[in-house]
Amino acid sequence: MNLLQLFRSEGYPLYVLCVLLVTYLLNQLDRYILATTSAAMAQDIHFGDKGCLENDTVTFPGNISCKNVESEYSCTNLTNVNGTNYCMWDYNGSGEQYQILVGPAFTVVYTITGVVLGFIADIWNRKYILVICLMVWSGVTILTGFAHQYWHVVLSRFALGIGEAGCTPFAASIIADYFSEDMRGSAMGFYNWGIYTGYSLSYAMGNYITEANINGQGWRWAYFISGIPGFAVGLLILLSVKEPERRKAAKEKDSRSYDLSPLKKLRTILRSFLNPSLMMLIIAGSVRNAAGYIWGNNTQLYFDHYYKNSHVGLWMSLVPVLGGCFGVLFGGFISDRVVKRVGPQGRIWVLVISQLCAAPFAALALYLDPPYAFLSLIPSNIIGEMWVGVTLAVVVELVPSYIRTSTVAVYLFISTNIGGNSPLLVTPLKNMTNLRTALYILFPGLYVAGSVLFMLTLLVLRRDIKKVKQEEEERRLLLNPDEEPQYGKTPREQHS
Repeated sequence: MNLLQLFRSEGYPLYVLCVLLVTYLLNQLDRYILATTSAAMAQDIHFGDKGCLENDTVTFPGNISCKNVESEYSCTNLTNVNGTNYCMWDYNGSGEQYQILVGPAFTVVYTITGVVLGFIADIWNRKYILVICLMVWSGVTILTGFAHQYWHVVLSRFALGIGEAGCTPFAASIIADYFSEDMRGSAMGFYNWGIYTGYSLSYAMGNYITEANINGQGWRWAYFISGIPGFAVGLLILLSVKEPERRKAAKEKDSRSYDLSPLKKLRTILRSFLNPSLMMLIIAGSVRNAAGYIWGNNTQLYFDHYYKNSHVGLWMSLVPVLGGCFGVLFGGFISDRVVKRVGPQGRIWVLVISQLCAAPFAALALYLDPPYAFLSLIPSNIIGEMWVGVTLAVVVELVPSYIRTSTVAVYLFISTNIGGNSPLLVTPLKNMTNLRTALYILFPGLYVAGSVLFMLTLLVLRRDIKKVKQEEEERRLLLNPDEEPQYGKTPREQHS
């Protein structure tokens, strides 16, 4: 079911989906606004590393370059004939304290809270809790604009993680009940556009609102303006979105449904994660996820450092939303057709080839000068972002159907923790080399590493999928002892 058919669906479910898309957009905007305002924020409240920065009030001669100066003494002694400093030694928004803010300060509490809220989503009124979470993270975003010390920002990131963790579990559950199974994939794909639209919008907000210097408060208004719409959208959800009736899966409708005790379910999940193919897939997905987190949280810092007047706000407001949205759709389309031809292992080949093809374009984004660097990010995003939905499709094929939801939750918990904390690697690598080299290793380098790890999954994938199908068949016969075995038969034989 493609997006065109989704847009032809009934009006009200599509309206709800659009409201949830805007909610997810705000979720990503409020998360990434820190990445686009870190320099201005650091200079105001003093955290992170210091560096030699250009003095924007002075006209530079061609032979002066502040970015190559490494000591405070050399930086402050670069002056013109009038004694005015060409450069200034100030906080640049990078460093370990910044990477902590975008990494563990947010990620750890976000993932733990997400697991708890995932269970709550199956019990309580999802609409009300989604509104509460939206109000919490929007309020915290506004409060961040009042921060005056580093620990204020740390606390706000903790609170932001708690609020934002409630977005996707509740939104996905509501979407699943508003759309039939054959339209659910397209609906979730449309919802996931919120990632790229919100991320792109954070560059517009972080750059242009800060430059506008409203009321002389610079970066603070980027947080005020980003947080305020959440209250309007929360009120809209409260007044216009109906809590849908929960759909029951076929196995839940069957009085003989296969019900596991919590302990047995946990044992089954743990046993599934010992399968070599699932283990390798999780490692590969976590490595690829790390590349996205690292680049996403260091893009502004990179272009500000090497290309001060590159119009990063304009370019990065457009490139992610165009490349990322198309890449997610393109990946699902390609992988579904490859699977029809060569079987489930076709999805792994899509993962391997897409990441290998995207890596050179990611490297070119670091090698070329703007605007060609930004243009290289378009194919990098289109091809590189294919992995998101394809990886999840492989995960659910590697476990029995009755633990798929729990397995996906565990996979996301692991990959988000590893990926979300990976920005901590940037500072030590930058100190040993420089920022560009560190990003070569951690951006296109991790694309290639992820591709190699995805390829290793192929060695055991066929065997593990066969084991899952056999277990599903045994379970089906246990529930329906009068039926004939179906495993090993062709689709025509199964329906004859």
